Amino acid sequence: MLLAFDTSSAAVTVALATPAGEIVASSTTVDALRHGELLAPAIAAALETAGVTPRDLTGIAVGVGPGPFTGLRVGLVTARTMGEVLGIEVSGVCSLDILARQSTLTLPVAVATDARRKEIYWALYDGPAADGSRRRLEGPAVDKPAEVAHVLSGLPVIGRGAVLYADALNVVADDVVEYPSAEVLATGVATRTLEVVAPDPLYLRRPDVTMSSGPKSVL
Repeated sequence: MLLAFDTSSAAVTVALATPAGEIVASSTTVDALRHGELLAPAIAAALETAGVTPRDLTGIAVGVGPGPFTGLRVGLVTARTMGEVLGIEVSGVCSLDILARQSTLTLPVAVATDARRKEIYWALYDGPAADGSRRRLEGPAVDKPAEVAHVLSGLPVIGRGAVLYADALNVVADDVVEYPSAEVLATGVATRTLEVVAPDPLYLRRPDVTMSSGPKSVL
């Protein structure tokens, strides 16, 4: 059984899937300030719904961002701790890739999520392949919406950033998928239609932030 969750956005989303990618339990709660309180109970509830225990898990999939530090850290620390305790593999996936995979459009799309400080995390994706996977063409990057509006122009834009900055991005934000889905994450990893990376946080340096003398551990 594959456990998947993402805390890179304001949503805490959890899902359980069979090795074939069939979803057997899932939940999503939007609360930007309570990731640490919500994730563990959501995982426990998913396991209970499916009638399994942590020892029945064969793998964990986690969204690695980009996303705000606090929420993203909750998910990654939980995934890596569980993986170490249970002795199972932990697979990371770019959270923007998850959102792109959620789109049902048969054309190229852009993803824009909330980076706070009036900025967005964004990436561009090709149209879907036969298996539903999408190739990332550019990004992820972080910018002010007005600075990349010309890059995203003409593309459908999905993600919370499209809702918050619809005017600046010059997009219509009706019925936009706002947050990554753990169901899509679980199915994508199980069926290998999402690119898997190391379960390390994907943080992007903002253009107006000066780097310190060296990288620092975030976990």
